[in-house]
Amino acid sequence: MIRKATLSDMKTVHRIISEQAKYGHILPRALVELYSQVRDFAVVTAKDHREIVGCGALQVVWEDLAEIRSLAVHPDCQGRGVGTKLTETLLEEARNMEIERVFVLTYRPKLFERLGFEQMEKSRLPHKIWADCIRCTKFPECDEIALVRNT
Repeated sequence: MIRKATLSDMKTVHRIISEQAKYGHILPRALVELYSQVRDFAVVTAKDHREIVGCGALQVVWEDLAEIRSLAVHPDCQGRGVGTKLTETLLEEARNMEIERVFVLTYRPKLFERLGFEQMEKSRLPHKIWADCIRCTKFPECDEIALVRNT
């Protein structure tokens, strides 16, 4: 089941993101940052609807542009379509808000390419997105891959 995140979910979301960050699959996020962005997050729960097994956020950047961020799936559930379903849900949310384009910065482009995203030069992204990058340990030597798709 996929649902909007609640405040009580954010410690588990932080653990899932941190686990993936240890392996270099995703950038780490501070718990305080996750709490402030709880409205952007969706979570995937296991069949019992108790255990969170995946998360992702849709952050609006501009009137026609949003970013999928912090897409992470628990290692035990990878390869089962959880990331795909979560991405499709976030894209549907973007369509419902009449957002025309969604982009992602990732180290794992294959999932997004299967869903119709195309690689693009990061320099084509609006300057506003770089405000978050300044706090990143990899700034200004970003090695993430930028992909974009129309909704």
